[in-house]
Amino acid sequence: MSDQEVSNKQVALKNYVTGFPKESDMQIITTDTIRLRVPEGTKDAVLVKNLYLSCDPYMRERMSASDGGFPPFELGKPLTGYGVAKILDSTHPNYKKGDLAWGFTGWEEYSLIVSPQILFKIEHTDVPLSYYTGILGMPGMTAYAGFYEICTPKKGEFVYISAASGAVGQIVGQFAKLSGCYVVGSAGSKEKVDLLKNTFGFDEAFNYKEEPDLTAALKRCFPDGIDIYFENVGGKMLDAVLANMRIRGRIAACGMISQYNLEKREGVHDLTHIVFKEIRMQGFLAATYYHLYPKFLEMALPYLKQGKIVYVEDIAEGLESGPSSLLSIFTGKNVGKKLVVVAPE
Repeated sequence: MSDQEVSNKQVALKNYVTGFPKESDMQIITTDTIRLRVPEGTKDAVLVKNLYLSCDPYMRERMSASDGGFPPFELGKPLTGYGVAKILDSTHPNYKKGDLAWGFTGWEEYSLIVSPQILFKIEHTDVPLSYYTGILGMPGMTAYAGFYEICTPKKGEFVYISAASGAVGQIVGQFAKLSGCYVVGSAGSKEKVDLLKNTFGFDEAFNYKEEPDLTAALKRCFPDGIDIYFENVGGKMLDAVLANMRIRGRIAACGMISQYNLEKREGVHDLTHIVFKEIRMQGFLAATYYHLYPKFLEMALPYLKQGKIVYVEDIAEGLESGPSSLLSIFTGKNVGKKLVVVAPE
């Protein structure tokens, strides 16, 4: 590897956030130089060129000073998150120069990753590489683990998905249809509702912003109740769902995006449904299930290649668009999986 030195553009957190984040809470900085090789004597490390970066809701938690389960970002340092990268130099036995990988990296042009905890070599390059920020990456594993491992669906069951057109929801809905379930999703615009019904094949969908009574909206969509709820929203939506769950229903709590920007988070008003209906509700993180990644790929790759699953992305160009792209997922401006192209393949 050459000793070439280059400047390194980064997206850094400027100050910790309370309430709704703003673009000014982040900044684009350029370091003087980075050497494009692993430093002498550093074992089990890779130096990567980042190609794609993933905008994910959990990152909001890391923009707060308090540790809400995820450690806060360091001020003045690049954000970290999921991405797709090309290995430029390696002292790690599992990676060599020229390999492609997805996993945890920095929001910057080049990253040195020492003892990578979450990094998967990309073996299948006959699909768009950007898919490894989405359907073939963490969101795909989230959908797979939450739906199959936690909710254990049976043919004919009634499935409801909130934030259904997002990175995870669109996959869960299609998995549910392929499993023979009746599937309804909610989203926040007519465009997204149309996407759910016409592109992803949901049986029914509604715009939650147009529903004055969410409990009544779900009763209309599920006159016999809900067997499986894939929870991405929390708050008032969870209250409405609990009132509409069936006996021994299952809830996979994947995220609660309605709560992340609130200084005082909302409670749930009536949990007695969980007792009287014997409902099982389980929170989970995709990383707990990464040992199942090969099994997941065996299922997902053929579905993608046969066109049985489609995946919609919302792509922004250039690291400079990172701050506005990340914020867009909290205002609902994104349509599908939001990601940033850092460098062309």
